[in-house]
Amino acid sequence: MKKILLLFLTLTILSGCEFISNTFEYKDKTEEFVEALLQENYDRCIELFAMEHEMARNTNPDSLKVGLGNFRNLVVDNFGSELDYSLMKSEKTWSTNEENNTPPNTTVVLVQFSNETNFGVFKVLFDDQTKKILNINTLDVKEPIPNMTLFWLFGLIVICVPIFNIYVIRLIKKSDLKKKWLKYIAVVFFNVPAITYSAVGGFSFSLLSFQILLGMSFNYMGYLNSAWTFGIPLGGLYWLWKIKTKKPDEELEKTEADEFEEEK
Repeated sequence: MKKILLLFLTLTILSGCEFISNTFEYKDKTEEFVEALLQENYDRCIELFAMEHEMARNTNPDSLKVGLGNFRNLVVDNFGSELDYSLMKSEKTWSTNEENNTPPNTTVVLVQFSNETNFGVFKVLFDDQTKKILNINTLDVKEPIPNMTLFWLFGLIVICVPIFNIYVIRLIKKSDLKKKWLKYIAVVFFNVPAITYSAVGGFSFSLLSFQILLGMSFNYMGYLNSAWTFGIPLGGLYWLWKIKTKKPDEELEKTEADEFEEEK
């Protein structure tokens, strides 16, 4: 069993490393493809397509060039021809619903592109065997580039929540409260409701969203999916109040009662 687990762990690490390596290669391939497209070098674009794949085997190169020309016009009309690129994420999806599955031996890559004022997103399907493109399109996104200074400043507020929760956990540890592990769970889990600030969408409020990682979560994948979320630390506030308002007489009586029980 130990050998099987070790083999499984090794394969998982190796496949994960390969997946990450492929992801950055796919981002570079996407950038190379788009730059060739903007320069109307359609022959180079076709070279970057996995034309030998069964999904593209019946594709006519001349028809593909026409489609690439229309795709170029769409990009240039909306964003111009001077673009910057950044990787958002790559993914493989397995689902009980076959329509949501990523085709076998393929990877979906999302690449953000932007000009001086707006940004969009390319969704690219790559063939893992040849590391070439099977399909590329733009998501229905054309948004102004957000103010990331405000986004990072809000993050400073969010970070205060786990710091506060850690402080309360230390107070609980130093106290003489019983069943401290229950108090720890309350501090870690009861961070609700949640307030979210996303770079594009701004503020949102979720009444029943629990933030279990000490009260916060963070996502940074391009402008579109960048968000800070923190939960109101109800568990931490409650136990801080209980500890700070605990009367010395009550503590003394509790200690004496405990000693009496031990003597019995």
